[in-house]
Amino acid sequence: MKTFPYLKEFVYGGIDGSVTTFAVVAGATGANMSSGVIIVLGFANLIADGFSMSVGNYLSEKSAMASNKELSIAPGRKSAFQTASATFFSFIAMGFIPIFVYVLGYTKAIGMKHLFVISTTLTFSTFIFIGFLRSYVAHTSIIKSIGETLFLGGIASILSYYVGTALQNML
Repeated sequence: MKTFPYLKEFVYGGIDGSVTTFAVVAGATGANMSSGVIIVLGFANLIADGFSMSVGNYLSEKSAMASNKELSIAPGRKSAFQTASATFFSFIAMGFIPIFVYVLGYTKAIGMKHLFVISTTLTFSTFIFIGFLRSYVAHTSIIKSIGETLFLGGIASILSYYVGTALQNML
């Protein structure tokens, strides 16, 4: 499989975007928050965390270039801005998936029933897709990579859901 030059950054941003945004959705659902609140929290996470990740990627690449000057001027070397942009784009694209159905439900494009179940299904499908791509970046088996991505994303989601439930019950 011929990879595209920013596959590593796409996987990196996509995993974090889908996991963290779905964790926000799961926690807010566990706390019985409204769809409007879930949308606000989801978009706040998308923008703030996506920007934060891209800044971290940018600074990391700049540091690597500064510490190894001959690589920074090598032909074909990706710029820090390009890698950061790929990370940000992927974070936004994959991170939007968990809140997509809530936006549709809020705008009445679809019914409000079962939004969390639909969001979960779409998000876990995203985990599978990213796990598949991750197998090429990590040079591991497809099944192992998908399994790890599903398992770790699922754990984050379960933890967030139950933290939301526990806090809602305490408050």
